[in-house]
Amino acid sequence: MTRLQILELPEGSGDDRPPFVLVIDQYEPQPYPDEPEPSPFDGVAEKIGARAVLVFEETVDIPANELTLTHVQEAADGNIVRLRVEPDLDGFTDKVMAEVAKAQADARAASK
Repeated sequence: MTRLQILELPEGSGDDRPPFVLVIDQYEPQPYPDEPEPSPFDGVAEKIGARAVLVFEETVDIPANELTLTHVQEAADGNIVRLRVEPDLDGFTDKVMAEVAKAQADARAASK
C-alpha cells in the first residue's frame, strides 16, 4: 500500500516556512494503454509547497519520521510504569491519494 512521508529539510535564511520533500513509497504504477499518460504526481510539489516529490516502488524508511512517545512515571507502589504510544495511520494514505487523484481530475477537467 502506498505510503506518504514528509522529509523536513534544514531551513535557509530566506525560508518563510520549513522546507520539506514529499516522499511516496510502496507505489504501484497503474498499467496504462499505449498512449503515455502524465504522471499522477506532476505538479504536486508546486501545489503543496514542497521542494520535490520523490516516488519509489520500494519501501523507503525515514528515521526522522519515527514517532514514538514514551512516558515514564513512578507508581504509588514504587514501580516504574512505561507507556509507549505509536500512531495508527491505517487508511490515511488512501484518503490522501484519493484527494490527490480528485484534485488532478478537477485540474484536467478545468483545463479542457
